[in-house]
Amino acid sequence: MYADIVVESLNYCVENKGLLVHAWIIMPNHLHLIVSSTNEDGLSANIRDFKKFTSQKICKAIENNKQESRRNWILWLLKSAGSDNKRNETYQFWLGGIPQQDNHPIALTDYNIMMSKLNYLHQNPVRANVVRNIEEYYYSSAIDYKGGKGLVLISYLF
Repeated sequence: MYADIVVESLNYCVENKGLLVHAWIIMPNHLHLIVSSTNEDGLSANIRDFKKFTSQKICKAIENNKQESRRNWILWLLKSAGSDNKRNETYQFWLGGIPQQDNHPIALTDYNIMMSKLNYLHQNPVRANVVRNIEEYYYSSAIDYKGGKGLVLISYLF
């Protein structure tokens, strides 16, 4: 359910905010994106809006999900992290490595770097022993790069 919120938000940003998603993957505890932007405010504005919207929507979904067995624990963790950040009213959802909340951008300046990062991103579920083949992982752009149709509208790197 929470991954679907991220997918929905990525597609919204692609369709309405000028975000170009070149590759993506949602793992149980993190997200990787290869993105660029046609937005006149730049990529940082896209990422800011994406993170703000998804964090609010996912936190609400956790709060309202009575079936979530970890609900109280997750909300406590998010609230604890949020109390350390004066920019948050309640929860700190996106963590770039505790106690940071930033992104970890890497400039993809040439073909070799692009291919390396694309392969690294898509190999995540294989390295985690979730799937044997990258295109089997549901929450990923690997299927798009293998000739299929994934969940997020992508702009191919090449």
